This record gives sequence, C-alpha cells and structure tokens, in this order.
Amino acid sequence: MAQPRVSIQIADFNLADEVGLLRAQDARVGAVCCFVGTVRDRNEGASVSTLELEHYPGMTEKAIEAMIDEAQRRFGIYAAHVIHRVGRLRPFDQIVLVAVTAAHRGESFQACEFLMDYLKTQAPFWKKEQTPDGARWVDARVADDAALKRWGIGATNRG
Repeated sequence: MAQPRVSIQIADFNLADEVGLLRAQDARVGAVCCFVGTVRDRNEGASVSTLELEHYPGMTEKAIEAMIDEAQRRFGIYAAHVIHRVGRLRPFDQIVLVAVTAAHRGESFQACEFLMDYLKTQAPFWKKEQTPDGARWVDARVADDAALKRWGIGATNRG
C-alpha cells in the first residue's frame, strides 16, 4: 500500500519511519531532504505553554496535495510527504514534517523549502497560543510572506 502524500493527524510521527517509507524500493532516489518543525516555548517575546492547531478537514489536505503537485512540476522530485499535526501541542513537540525525494540534493532542498514556505503562509491551519496573558491567534509573519514571494506566489490567506 502506498504511503499517503499528506497526513493531518493528532499523533506524533517518527522521522526515521517516515523517511524509510518515502524512499522504500525507489533506487532512483539520490537525495532525501527533510524539515521537522517543533513547538517553541516563546513567540513574539512571550512564553508559550501550548499551541493549539485547527484545520478544515478535506480542504487542508486538498490544498497541500496541490502544492506537492506544483513542487513535482517545478523541481522534478520523485515523492513528497507532509505530516502536519493538529490539536494541542506543547514546547518540544514535533508539529510538521516535510520530506522530499529526488535524484539530486538541489531539487530536494528547493522542493522542501518551497513546501515549507507554502505551509507557513497558505495552508488552511489556524494556530492559537496560550501565553501568560491568555490565548492569542498566530498569523504568518512578514518574513514568511517574503519567502513565499520568491517562488512567485503572493500571500492570499489574509486581508
């Protein structure tokens, strides 16, 4: 059974297992690039005790699938797998995995970065942090929007 390209889940993931599944039995693979994002204990000068993520089931997966298709078109990668966790997470918890296989490192690095820039700005997730001053919603940063623009994509998820 083929590994799904997008997994939105509450459960944690094991990096070695996920990479092993992604590159299994594909002798063409010469490069695997992975990004693992974790929950920080601080954001915008405040301590963060938890980060709660919500998504729109079906819509989120479809949007990420479309960006994987675009990464394959742009960079000629063989495969990609995106795991994004939802629910309540704490500092040190893994939150996201982007793993990409390609023939060469350049394409795998570019595709991994392209997908991560998309996830940070465009994927339909809503994030709420718990701080000493109460809960607050988290928006993408200006730097995230600038990173997306270098790929020729403008930020569209905010007014």
